[in-house]
Amino acid sequence: MDALLALGLLLTMASQFRLGGLPIGPGEMCLVIWVLLALVREVARLGPPLTIPLSRMLIFWALFAFAETLGTLTALAIQDVHDPVWFLHDVMAYPLVAAVSCLSVAGLDAGARLHRVGWILLALGAALLTPQLAGAWGLVDLPIIDPWFGDRFRGWSNNPNQLALLCAVLVLLALHLADTATRRGEWIGAVACAIPPLFIGRATKTDTFTFALMAAGPVFLAIKMRVWLVSRERKMMLRPRVALLAVTTAPLLLASLVPFGLSAVADSQSLAMGLMKNGGKEAAAEADTRLELWREAISRGIEAGMLGLGPGPHLPIPSSIVTARQTEPGLDTGDHPTPNGMPNFEAHNTPLDLFTQGGVIAVLGFVWLMATAFAVSYRARVAGLTALLCGLGVFSLTNLVVRVPIFWFVVALCLVAEARIGPTPAAPRSRPLALR
Repeated sequence: MDALLALGLLLTMASQFRLGGLPIGPGEMCLVIWVLLALVREVARLGPPLTIPLSRMLIFWALFAFAETLGTLTALAIQDVHDPVWFLHDVMAYPLVAAVSCLSVAGLDAGARLHRVGWILLALGAALLTPQLAGAWGLVDLPIIDPWFGDRFRGWSNNPNQLALLCAVLVLLALHLADTATRRGEWIGAVACAIPPLFIGRATKTDTFTFALMAAGPVFLAIKMRVWLVSRERKMMLRPRVALLAVTTAPLLLASLVPFGLSAVADSQSLAMGLMKNGGKEAAAEADTRLELWREAISRGIEAGMLGLGPGPHLPIPSSIVTARQTEPGLDTGDHPTPNGMPNFEAHNTPLDLFTQGGVIAVLGFVWLMATAFAVSYRARVAGLTALLCGLGVFSLTNLVVRVPIFWFVVALCLVAEARIGPTPAAPRSRPLALR
């Protein structure tokens, strides 16, 4: 079941395998089977105990369901027009991710179980990314797969941003597993598995991937330094710890420094442009489009009395995007809303999209759950998980992440961090490779 869950989380990002334009593919089928098996397991042991992580997850989804229902009723009251295709898309997606997230944290063994799933996820992720690269180089030919989106690598995903999100999770998950490794072989395996997603993440030319790693790096270092400063273990010198930290975080630091090395410029503005795809040539246009969408999302949310408009996108497609798709048909991945006279575009910002769907209630519920997950992982002194959550926070500002199952796996992993690590971290003598 652990392998089935990990495989489902990975294949949900392989959206090119979804046939007929349906939002269901191999990944979703794996998750549905896993949910059914998990339900049978819980029924067999007379239901899961109401642990703190499960209680928090249930509270969030109860608030979320209430907010989406209230938003739908508000839309009906003000006679707002919905695109039924994307409305049903969200109606199908939310129950699945809710079931996956709640069943992931169910049980007293959730911490150890999710840690195992994390290892399987990392190993399978590195293994599945390799044939995607082979396909890009023409070594493997899959008739239904086009691994390129213009000059951006997208592998088996419809959108390079989907692949970039997966790669960011795998890189930062590898950092967490290397940090908590108890044997040298585990540490080497985690670092080795970080190499494919690190390379492919840059190949997607997704700016958010770079910024997410750059945001996660300082968070990881700050937490590790705090743990060391307050540690009661005074016998261990700082120098070996710093050396081990430098080796463990080398892949992450390389991801942050490579763009700077490729940007042979003197002024800070050009240096910042070097971090972006195509040298930042499209940055101004993308920024204008995003600001337009964000202003429209705020306006739509306020028009709905800050109660939301229910599931689905609620913004008109910007004219610049319509024009770009007409002049360059290759820019349409096939899973984007089409102009049909109805507002069916997203803000591509999780808080703002939740604001248009579920109003203030949905936004506050999301902020509360993220803050809780951050606090739990921080108290458990799990620097890698905290950094991973911060990296996903960066992605949430440019994408709607609440429909992505792997996002909820990370949240679940953070919520059960204290259950696995315990209130008092183990001493360095018993965990020779752990950085705490």
